Amino acid sequence: MAAAIEISDLRHRYGEREALRGVSLTIERGEIFALLGPNGGGKTTLFKILSTLMRAGEGGVRVLGHDLRREAERVRPRIGVVFQNPGLDPKLTVAENLVHHGHLYGLGGAALRERVKAMLADLDLSDRADDLVETLSGGLARRTELARGLLHAPELLLLDEPSTGLDPGARRDFAQHLRALRDRDGVTVVLTTHYMEEAERADRVAVLHEGSLVALGTPDELKRSVGGDVVVIEAVSPQDLRDKVRARFGLEAQLVDGTLRVERSRGHEFVRDVVEAFPGEVRSVTFGRPTLEDVFVHVTGRRFSEANGGPQS
Repeated sequence: MAAAIEISDLRHRYGEREALRGVSLTIERGEIFALLGPNGGGKTTLFKILSTLMRAGEGGVRVLGHDLRREAERVRPRIGVVFQNPGLDPKLTVAENLVHHGHLYGLGGAALRERVKAMLADLDLSDRADDLVETLSGGLARRTELARGLLHAPELLLLDEPSTGLDPGARRDFAQHLRALRDRDGVTVVLTTHYMEEAERADRVAVLHEGSLVALGTPDELKRSVGGDVVVIEAVSPQDLRDKVRARFGLEAQLVDGTLRVERSRGHEFVRDVVEAFPGEVRSVTFGRPTLEDVFVHVTGRRFSEANGGPQS
């Protein structure tokens, strides 16, 4: 069976700006895959291409074994799409929204009624079936969007920033629903996100920055690539201290957002050594195991929040 998604040297431009710069990756069936990146990283453009909303500029894209350029009409019935901006009709009930969506896919009669009933049960929405969407909380509305996207039993579910506007508890609940879909029904889930904790829950993560794929792997694999503990030093003069750390310890420290970052094993020992060596120059120092934020700094030299100020792409 072909992979769920196969992308080869994908490029896309908006005028002179290159939103995707030769991205290549494969997403296997039955995995939860996160496209992690700041605004302007390229994940929204990639989402639009995968959901058949936009034709790719250059390169190859195959979804569920079909070439998107030539066979998009064969892909659309087999994918479910949940967009970042709400697509529900607030003046209709939860059930009515699902029924109308089912009509778009040619469903009707008893088969549609049974499918709506099943989706409401699966997403714990049965007791909300007759509630107007405009009365729902953010978490319930997002679950309704998910139920609608799954109504026609897609093999591949594409989610654009699914946790936007949700509180941490609702995010965790939503992630549990996605895992249940994967484990019970074998649905492949691909989501874009700029939330680190959401990417942590994925089976694999692709990190996009300025249109390029800069890291790819499981969350644990990516964190292991950092190479030890991450020590963050606030100094009186970060530039001067970086030179002194290099001379004294033979270590290259990254200057990121006004702080020094050093990656090394046994970080607690280095904390002691650097404070003893330069007591008057260190304002504060912390260390910890690597996070996905640290992975982003490691491969780009920038903090994720610092890179997150550009336009969506």
